[in-house]
Amino acid sequence: MNRPAGAPPVKAARAAEAVGGAEVVEVVEYTDPLCPWAWGSEPVFRRLRAVLAGRVRLRRVHCILFEHDDDPAPDPDAETTWYTRYVEEISAHTGAPRAARLSRVAASSWPSSLVAKAAEAQGDRVAERVLRRLRETVFVLGDPADTLDSALAAARGVPGLDPERLAADAASGAVLRQVRADRAEARRPVPEVLTVRGGSPHPGAAKETADGGRRYALPTVLVRTSTGRRAVPGLRPFEEYAAALEELCPGQLRTPAPLPPALALEHHRTLTEPERRVLTEGRWPPPHAIRVDTGNGPLWLHPDEAATHPATRPAPSAGP
Repeated sequence: MNRPAGAPPVKAARAAEAVGGAEVVEVVEYTDPLCPWAWGSEPVFRRLRAVLAGRVRLRRVHCILFEHDDDPAPDPDAETTWYTRYVEEISAHTGAPRAARLSRVAASSWPSSLVAKAAEAQGDRVAERVLRRLRETVFVLGDPADTLDSALAAARGVPGLDPERLAADAASGAVLRQVRADRAEARRPVPEVLTVRGGSPHPGAAKETADGGRRYALPTVLVRTSTGRRAVPGLRPFEEYAAALEELCPGQLRTPAPLPPALALEHHRTLTEPERRVLTEGRWPPPHAIRVDTGNGPLWLHPDEAATHPATRPAPSAGP
């Protein structure tokens, strides 16, 4: 049977078939906890998730930006200097915070991806907050969570989190298989993203991999229904995601209303300046907001979040 142009493969189409007579829409986000472009896209993605929650099937795929078996840099200090400038250039485009000082380039995305994937078993709210903490280790603290211990430590204190379960799940074979499947899926990009044109500073064309293959640029969103798909790669405004959804499923997306500042901070726990401008309406900051300065503007924390957040934890003592 011939499929319409742009339709997903049979397996994907079946996954998006109607359930109980209602069309199931799947929105897939290809990302990495330590990716600077994904971090810079959070204002738009938070807005998108807020209006899609409960209305579509949201799925996050961890692509493994930093491989643990990559050859070590011959000069780690020079690599860190180069990467610091790279992140600065990206934050100039996105307005996202960046660490005042980056300690190193992440050695591996595997630990943070395993912890982020493991957190999904504890519900969407916990998973969102754990992933956010992992992103903030590199782009706020400058100390990427690139070991299992540091990734688990970053998540400590997230409301509703069972830390013992998280540690056990992150070290399990089941979660390892899930992240391996994510990595493999990210290296099968749809043809539409192999070449991409546009005025974005990060258009999102698929990236070449060391083995000669391709993977999705990060972030990329793929919208799927039983009859078709739309890819939205790279750094994009909210309107492009809205247009992709409207093409496939008219009326699915509703214009989100901004939240009062205090309510937005309570819901999201931490907000950057670009996020609070997109997600809130009213006098900023709320009186109880805790400010953490970075190399590119503040991060605002809810006081309950500040009580356990790595950015506000006392530095470990140097010992005798």
